Parts: sequence; C-alpha cells; structure tokens
Amino acid sequence: MAKAQTPPARLTRRAEFLRLAARGKKIVKQGFVLQAANDGQADVLRVGYTATKKVGNAVTRNRAKRRLREAVRLLLAGQSLPGVELVLIARRETGEVEFSRLRQNLAKALNEALA
Repeated sequence: MAKAQTPPARLTRRAEFLRLAARGKKIVKQGFVLQAANDGQADVLRVGYTATKKVGNAVTRNRAKRRLREAVRLLLAGQSLPGVELVLIARRETGEVEFSRLRQNLAKALNEALA
C-alpha cells in the first residue's frame, strides 16, 4: 500500500501574501498565476492559495483552490525545499483545465521559478 503524502505547510496571513506579491517572481500559466520567493526565512516549503471573485461564485472559487492544492500535493509532497514560499492564484479557467494539464503547467512554472 502506498504511503499517504502530506501536503506542504500553508501561508495563511494576508501580510505573507502581500510580501510575496511585492518581492516574489511572478509566472503566468494556463490555469493559475504563481508567485514564488526563495528568501530562506522559513524552515520548510510553504504554499498559499487564493481566488478572487473574478473567478466565479464561492463554489467555483473553492473548486479551483481544491484543484490547485491537490496538484501541489501530488507534485511537491515529500520534497525538501526549505525557504521556498509559493502563492498560487486561481484564474477563471482553473476549474475547467484538464487536471493533467494543470499539473504539467505547475511543474513548468516551478522549474522556472526555482531556476
């Protein structure tokens, strides 16, 4: 039986999101916008998720964030990236993009951000 993968730590405070928006690297892909910073402040990888009302109603926004969380969990669980902080911003198409495509785009964006 496969071992369950734990998701990365979360960014929760508005100030953390704003700090990343100001200093982080911004990468736009189909389905999301990634903001990334590697400042070494945190001991572990931390990820935040957000969706504005432009994405849709509450159901649509929550679905988009759930899809992003699962893509990150599958891609990054078990990896050690200390000091890396990521914010994923959902877009209108996040809920409709094929999940495998979303994961591919996330992998490409992470490679760009961490290169």
